[in-house]
Amino acid sequence: MNLELFIAKRIHFGGNKGEKRASSPAIKIAIAGVAIGLAAMILALSIVIGFKTEVRNKVVGFGSHIQISNLSNNSTYETQSVCVSPELINQLEHIEGIKHVETFATKPGIIKTDSAFQGIILKGIGKDYDWGFFKQNMIAGSIIDPNDTIHVNQAILSKNISNKLNLKTGDSFLCYFIGDNVRFRKFYITGIYSTNFEDYDKLFVVTDIDLIRKLNNWEQDEASGIELLVKDYNKLDEIQQAVFVEMMSYRDRKDNTFLTRSIKEMNPMIFNWLDLLDMNVIVIIVLMFLISVFTMISGLLIIILERTNMIGMLKTLGARNYSIRKTFLYISSFLILKGLFWGNIIAIAILIIQKHFGLIKLDPDTYYVSEMPVDINILYILLINLGTLLLSMLMMIGPSYLIARISPAKSIRFE
Repeated sequence: MNLELFIAKRIHFGGNKGEKRASSPAIKIAIAGVAIGLAAMILALSIVIGFKTEVRNKVVGFGSHIQISNLSNNSTYETQSVCVSPELINQLEHIEGIKHVETFATKPGIIKTDSAFQGIILKGIGKDYDWGFFKQNMIAGSIIDPNDTIHVNQAILSKNISNKLNLKTGDSFLCYFIGDNVRFRKFYITGIYSTNFEDYDKLFVVTDIDLIRKLNNWEQDEASGIELLVKDYNKLDEIQQAVFVEMMSYRDRKDNTFLTRSIKEMNPMIFNWLDLLDMNVIVIIVLMFLISVFTMISGLLIIILERTNMIGMLKTLGARNYSIRKTFLYISSFLILKGLFWGNIIAIAILIIQKHFGLIKLDPDTYYVSEMPVDINILYILLINLGTLLLSMLMMIGPSYLIARISPAKSIRFE
């Protein structure tokens, strides 16, 4: 039988009713310190991962993971076309890690109503478009239907634009295009979306790619570029490099060369900002861990002082310092595990409530989301628990050496 574990259980849990336990207010504070520290670490990590995922998905929703366009394009949305053949689409679809391939076209325009006007970017999409992102963010109406022959020039626009121009589903509007000659087209609104990502919401109106081809006098196989979605975002850089190599020597039928960019290269400021959030999480985790360890060390020292008389008796009976230290480390582990238990209960309860009820609201103009996003990742929670337990136990080894300095003769008389 493990004698040290037996003694530790008797000290911590108490063997008989009314027997003294290691449960002074200081010990309870130590447990609370571990619980609060762990809860704060789990919440910080879950919130930041949830926030980064939410913002990243919105940027990807408007621009995909990887974009292939004409090398001669500048930074404007008035693009030079490329010719996209079925063979090229098939070639890209067979690159490892690619989930979906679609063509797109963009064209700047100005929406004018009787009372206001708004500069916008028309994004033309084809039948190959993945509507998953916009379907999740539709607040009225529906996506455009290319097979609808009654309503021509269908479009969906954002809540931001519709509020500014006082438009709603079922309405129509005129969009003007500035070039050598001013032209206009009448659009029919089939739906309104809202992503709370104002930088894009105030710009993009989605319509059929064939309309932009007609406006630009492009042929049926011409487009502004190709958008690619990947299966695993964590492998984005690796997949983008593979696509870059594939397209580096490719020429279309008009001898155009291609430029391959990832969403991170197209939006460096946003993704650099998101990367900075990782540093905030690291700082919070380190601070919370130090607080937890400090309270646990204080608790262990108090237990040792409370049991000084018992330590002296054990030494008198022949117990070695190592054995006594081991006993008190067992007690520390009981306290840490109890703190971890309550910390997990607190953190997971808060995360589940926020995920399902969204009680904590945010300003979408500042944070791009209307409520605090959370990501409940069981693996990360287990790793935080395991890391906290192991590091806390390692930090307890140092204070336990205080036992070696306790003299049996003096400790037995200790009150």
